[in-house]
Amino acid sequence: MRVFTIHAISPVTDPDRDLVLVKEGFCWPAFFFSVVWALWHRLWLVAAGFVGVHLVFHALAGTVGLDATTRFWVDLLISVGIGTVANDLRRWTLAGRGYVPQGVVTAADADGAAERFLDRRPDVPTGVGP
Repeated sequence: MRVFTIHAISPVTDPDRDLVLVKEGFCWPAFFFSVVWALWHRLWLVAAGFVGVHLVFHALAGTVGLDATTRFWVDLLISVGIGTVANDLRRWTLAGRGYVPQGVVTAADADGAAERFLDRRPDVPTGVGP
């Protein structure tokens, strides 16, 4: 089971647009494709920060004269750090955009988590009606 936090714009009028689920834990897509992942989620400042971290590291590594093996391991360490904090940065950005945390749900996947959340919250319109 995975753990998801639910974030919503209030009032929720369209769950497909107004609800965002963010998985807890390590983010593998951000580990492998940090800048692309951030841009995909419209995290512009986060993407710029990722680019800045990489540029500063490589500039310092060139200045200090680090060998290729050391650069690889430090790059890997940076990627692990990004994967560790990526979902937290996404939650932080959502809060800045006016999304309010609605709760925590466990499910096998994001669709199951959304379904469980909407089942628990009859006050949220589901878009299904007469």
